[in-house]
This record gives sequence, structure tokens and C-alpha cells, in this order.
Amino acid sequence: VQLQASGGGLVQAGGSLRLSCAASGRTFSGYVVGWFRQTPGKEREFVAGIKWNSRNTYYADSVKGRFTISRVSAENTVHLQMNSLRPEDTAVYHCAASRTIIQSSIGVPSAYNYWGQGTQVTVSS
Repeated sequence: VQLQASGGGLVQAGGSLRLSCAASGRTFSGYVVGWFRQTPGKEREFVAGIKWNSRNTYYADSVKGRFTISRVSAENTVHLQMNSLRPEDTAVYHCAASRTIIQSSIGVPSAYNYWGQGTQVTVSS
């Protein structure tokens, strides 16, 4: 499966952005789709994940209550709605997918088989 991430940009603190992760080649059915972010010199950090079939969602503590992950079956796309953005949310955001991941590894980058290119999110203060 090929992943295409989009929706990044520059926004002021307190603003909102919506990222999208579209799949091509096959559907997301049976997959877990995750969003990760990375800043220079730091490890890739889990942001949110969703089980496509059950719609169960998972969030990092740092984004709970501000970010919402969802999926649109007809679009074969996962969205990440980011509200109340903070300067510390600035990063390159990547989406990833896996069919074989176990629940305890949803936040682990190495557990994902497929990665999209990153999309830059910059939050100004």
C-alpha cells in the first residue's frame, strides 16, 4: 500500500489544521493507521492511531483533547484534525500503516510496514 500525506502548513498558535493520509494500491481495511511526528535531532514520536475496522482510536497524552483521528471509508483516507495548536506541535508529520501490528505496539514506529512522505506543520507563537 502506498500512503500520501497532505494538509500541513503554517498556522498561528491556537489555530487548526487537518492532515490527511490517503492510501492507494489497496484499501485500509484490516490496517492500523498511525500518525507520527519528528523534529530535527529527535526520535519519531507517536501522535495518534486508528484501527480501520473497529474505529478504535489511540492518542499520545500530549495531544489528547486537541487532536482527533478519524477515517473516511469512501475516500480510503485517515484524517488528523489538529485544534488548539501549540508551537511545540511543530514537526514533520508522517502517516504509517500496518496489518500485523498488535495493540501494545501501536505507538511504536518500527511496528509499521508502510510509511508516507512527511508533511510539515509549523505553528508560530
